[in-house]
Amino acid sequence: MSSAAMGNEAALPNALPWLEQLRANPRLPLMIGASAAVAAVAAMWLWSRAPDYGVLYSNLSDRDGGAIIASLQQMNIPYKFAAGGGALLVAADKVPEARLRLASQGLPKGGSVGFELMDNQKFGTSQFAEQINYQRALEGELARSINSISAVESARVHLALPKPSLFVRDQKKPSASVVLSLHRGRSLDEGQISAMVHLISSSVPELSSKSITVVDQAGNLLSAANAGTRGLDVTQLKYSQEIEQGYIRRIEAILQPIVGANNVHAQVAADIDFSVVENTDEKYRPNQDPGSAAVRSQQSSESGQQGAGAVGGVPGALTNQPGPDPVAPITAPGKPPAAAGAGQLKMTTELGAVMGAPARGTGPASNRKDTTINYELDRSIRHVQQGAGGIKRLSVAVVVNYRSTVNAQGKRTSQALSAAELTQIQNLVRESMGFNAARGDSLNVVNSAFASDATDTPELPVWRQPDNIEMAKAGGKYLLLGILALYIWFAVLRPLLRKHLHPVPAQAAATGHEEGPSANTVAEPPERQAERHLENIRYAQETAAKEPRAVAMLIKHWMGEKNA
Repeated sequence: MSSAAMGNEAALPNALPWLEQLRANPRLPLMIGASAAVAAVAAMWLWSRAPDYGVLYSNLSDRDGGAIIASLQQMNIPYKFAAGGGALLVAADKVPEARLRLASQGLPKGGSVGFELMDNQKFGTSQFAEQINYQRALEGELARSINSISAVESARVHLALPKPSLFVRDQKKPSASVVLSLHRGRSLDEGQISAMVHLISSSVPELSSKSITVVDQAGNLLSAANAGTRGLDVTQLKYSQEIEQGYIRRIEAILQPIVGANNVHAQVAADIDFSVVENTDEKYRPNQDPGSAAVRSQQSSESGQQGAGAVGGVPGALTNQPGPDPVAPITAPGKPPAAAGAGQLKMTTELGAVMGAPARGTGPASNRKDTTINYELDRSIRHVQQGAGGIKRLSVAVVVNYRSTVNAQGKRTSQALSAAELTQIQNLVRESMGFNAARGDSLNVVNSAFASDATDTPELPVWRQPDNIEMAKAGGKYLLLGILALYIWFAVLRPLLRKHLHPVPAQAAATGHEEGPSANTVAEPPERQAERHLENIRYAQETAAKEPRAVAMLIKHWMGEKNA
């Protein structure tokens, strides 16, 4: 009998009936061991398949937390708390469904109330109470709208709505203040702050954007940057960047087929004019060609007067004397007098008139004719309205890499571009950017070798790649399960089964009667088997001398088995 077997049998004499029951039914230990192994593997599998929890809501009030937990229990969705009860966790794949179902129930309600406050108005409520409830509801709705911004964790809105007055001098404008609590590591840019301010000013009548104050949880004044922009808008900067990026893409797109994809880089600086200009010009010019001018109005008047001859002659005694005979030659009727005769006739007539001779005709006559013509004026009116966003000036810089060539030995070399190629590239860039010298545009094209270490990014090793890391985590989990299962089988279950299902070789060694070679003695030489037999006999004798009572009970038990 071996020392280990003898010690176990002597130390546990009272456990012999239980061992005998196991030996009488060899399948029972096997079933127990197999059940334990299956239970261990199932427990490990369930542990590995435990759901990953995700944050459903955080920083909930006690009222909303209790209502949400009650709803989750009704929906049979498991949950747990994290971060000292500050966050409510559910299974990651159940987070969207739980949020939608809770939202249908109006959860979480949050610390603010909206216009649902007006649903339960009591009869007989005073006008002051109605005004207060309306103000609270408006503040709550604005806070909910601001909370929908991704960077905002919570918000509180305070409105100062003055009482309306019939007198203009007593009227006051409303004002508002907003306190924001931002998520950790998040911030709001000027565009978002401006949008928030305009949202509030558009929701409250007669509320100016200058009367709104926005403060974050650290006490920083966020609306100051928006108030000091002096009309500048973030969209203007964004528009300038889009213009510059558009020119860069156009330049690189036209040069990449010539020099290669990574062999050209361009930068554009655009000076944008955001001023709005409106001009009205009215000019008057004189008519250059009267024949082609348009007549606006024409007025003509003609008057004539005919009567007795006026008293004339030389004053004095000569006037009373008869006039001299006419000296003008008599001409035949119907023939016009010659030029000289007409002149003489004129002179004689004037002389006769002076001497008091009667003139021909009935008397002196006077005619008057007035004509007034008004022409249309040459008038031109021009109304010009120039919108914002015009390009005042463009500055373009283009860097082209050296051309890479391979010589006969297979060695790669770099060579600068020729002057003709640089001129061709410069002309292409001029056309793509719409170069305008009158506008003051500038263009600079440089041919230079690119640094190789500036663009080459080291490749991540295999063990640091995200895909391989995730694959290793998944494989390691299942490998750990397999190792634990093998350890339980070989280190715990299999030794127990061997110990309790094969006790005969140990008993035979104790009595000195070998019924057959054991698993440990088959491969040993005869000399070693003899030595082991002597050692067992010696150990049995020593044990019988030290504990004769235990040995006697053991022999008695063996004798009872043989008699049975």
